[in-house]
Amino acid sequence: MAVACPNSYQTLPPMESETINARTTVSRQSKIQEDTYYRVMRLLQGQPDMSQRDLADKVGISLGALNYCLKALMDKGFVKLENFQNSKHKFKYAYILTPAGMAQKVAMTGRFLKRKLEEYEALKNEIEALKAEVSDDQADGQKTQKA
Repeated sequence: MAVACPNSYQTLPPMESETINARTTVSRQSKIQEDTYYRVMRLLQGQPDMSQRDLADKVGISLGALNYCLKALMDKGFVKLENFQNSKHKFKYAYILTPAGMAQKVAMTGRFLKRKLEEYEALKNEIEALKAEVSDDQADGQKTQKA
């Protein structure tokens, strides 16, 4: 993030902490985006005729965000849109994973699993630390009551 100098209209270089925070934010955002893409692709693989509204509900995002996600997946060539031939409603569509989409989903599955295992380990460590803290606090409380 560059900082504008109001008097001279020059742009100052970003501070080191701003650069690190920007990288962390971008990295976190890209992970969240990839998780969303993965979840959408996983659901579409199982139910290609799922409505956008149902898909958005299952992924936990807004309908507009899902529409944006589907468009991005189609632009990348991972998903294609087809009329659902056997539907009584001729306006119903199916979102089909392309061969490139299937390959991408396989790659994303490994990264998704790795991130979730790291989150699990971090959460497990935090829970253990909190248990120890509660135990210590309870022991200190009992000592105070006896004194």
